[in-house]
Amino acid sequence: MVVSRRGAPSRAPRGVSESSHRVVPGDCVAGMNALPAESVDLVFADPPYNLQLQGDLKRPDDSHVDAVTDHWDQFASFRAYDEFTREWLAACRRVMKPAATLWVIGSYHNIFRVGTALQDLDFWILNDVIWRKSNPMPNFRGRRFTNAHETMIWAARDEKAKGYTFNYEALKAANEDVQARSDWLIPLCTGEERLKGKDGKKVHPTQKPEGLLARVLLSSSKPGDLVIDPFNGTGTTGAVAKRLGRGYIGFERDPAYAEAAEQRIAAVEPLPEATLAPFMTAREAPRVAFAELIERGLISPGSKLVDARKRHNALVRADGAIMLGDKVGSIHRMGAVAQGSEACNGWTFWHVETKGGLRLIDELRAEIRSQMAAG
Repeated sequence: MVVSRRGAPSRAPRGVSESSHRVVPGDCVAGMNALPAESVDLVFADPPYNLQLQGDLKRPDDSHVDAVTDHWDQFASFRAYDEFTREWLAACRRVMKPAATLWVIGSYHNIFRVGTALQDLDFWILNDVIWRKSNPMPNFRGRRFTNAHETMIWAARDEKAKGYTFNYEALKAANEDVQARSDWLIPLCTGEERLKGKDGKKVHPTQKPEGLLARVLLSSSKPGDLVIDPFNGTGTTGAVAKRLGRGYIGFERDPAYAEAAEQRIAAVEPLPEATLAPFMTAREAPRVAFAELIERGLISPGSKLVDARKRHNALVRADGAIMLGDKVGSIHRMGAVAQGSEACNGWTFWHVETKGGLRLIDELRAEIRSQMAAG
């Protein structure tokens, strides 16, 4: 299996129009079967958890707990739930591109059964990610640990999947240059984000926080990708996808949920393109030779290059090499000579003197790269 650990390809993102975000009413399997095969870049699925609640759930003071008792979460048996799971997962797999990945979220009630189905259908599990809730609902009966987390499985279409998206460098940069972990501390959906009806009650009992979906999409998709959600609910995935410049199709059987989702997604304004630009790593950035700084007039022949402490200085030659004493070579080789080392990144070692003080030559290279990107 080959994974792209880069932030994203440096190509321009594909355009996403208003019509690229829609909610399809009806059964998700039928809806996905109507899509072309291998047309989807990312799947996020929040299926029924099959909570198996028996009777009314109450607090110690005998007050009612607003738990999930909807018909869509009720199955006659584990066997029936497993058949349902395999059917929608198979439909997902058909529409996934070879490099697409799938996320599915669940609780202890269902996630292990879903994991088994994934492996039986030849998906390849990449990670299990723990969503740790900073504000979980307490265990009212006091007979078990508080359920303070849910589990997400992230999987590729098969073991031999090549080039799936994992924005490793972008995630690391956002995490203060530390690798992103598989345990995510994110609060439950509350406050203004929680959709409520005219009666003041929750529109959907298990609405997921947008912060959770944002992290999923930012980690494993690119601007312009098509994201689908087989269990659209009130459209959290769709709202986040639109805000982040991704296309979206959601499938929803409940007309009330579908209507709320459509209104929610329609009201979302995509973020400015500049904030969604692919994270470009040094390896992906277009190559710029030191001679180009001279050719573009950013540095003149005869200029002096110095290190940050001005202990060494080198003369810029017209041919793009630099001279350090009686030695001539590249910015890298002369940087290594200056330090008495085997190697050196000359771009981050040498500075040029300006009226505003020392300026790293890597900053000048960045200017050229920016001009190249602008076309």
